Amino acid sequence: MTIRGVAHRGYPKRYPENTLVSYRAAVELSYSHLELDVQLSKDGVPVVIHDPSVDRTTDGKGRVRDLTLAELKEFRIAGTEEIPTLEEALLLLKDKLIVDIELKQMGDLYPGLERAVLDTVKRLDMREQTFLTSFDHYSLSRARELDDRMELGVINHGTSPALFPFMKDIRCRYISVQHPYISDEFLEICEREGAVLIPYTVDKDSDMARFSRYPTLLICTNELEKWAAYAQGNK
Repeated sequence: MTIRGVAHRGYPKRYPENTLVSYRAAVELSYSHLELDVQLSKDGVPVVIHDPSVDRTTDGKGRVRDLTLAELKEFRIAGTEEIPTLEEALLLLKDKLIVDIELKQMGDLYPGLERAVLDTVKRLDMREQTFLTSFDHYSLSRARELDDRMELGVINHGTSPALFPFMKDIRCRYISVQHPYISDEFLEICEREGAVLIPYTVDKDSDMARFSRYPTLLICTNELEKWAAYAQGNK
């Protein structure tokens, strides 16, 4: 049975976040979607890592934008894992689930990030299996200018009525919001607007119990096995 949900950075409760081993675990649990984070190396290669620096998750130091791919590949995550390129991650996940690619753009931090990501997706023929999301809504606008078919999704900390006109303007279908802000009224608005709502990051039993009543939602979680039990009606 496919578990309708978004595996947040793979399966970080069991394996290092944003690594190939973590992604394999999500695939093995039959998740329908997986979220990963993309930065840009000094030499313009999209790489999968959450933070703008390698300090927290690897044994290295420095900002991603200041390091070449070769330098980034020298670092290790939890002693054994490498920082994956976006291409490596997508090749692993191809034909297995839908990939939510979060563009970790912040203003002008990564010139060319949107084009580099889109080029990778197109080269691997995975446009129908991916969508791009970002907190940086200007980044999403640039992505839409570059590609009129790619699925897009806005990320916002809270709910706002201002999101929906912008989503219509860039033809954006997904919306990710911190789950405590989501009211029944907001759920109804999303349904009326035809938006696919992704509450993040839902890890507590009480929150999972609440959102399990809404089968159209895409729950984003670190607790993959726990959510699987709710999604299958075993809790």
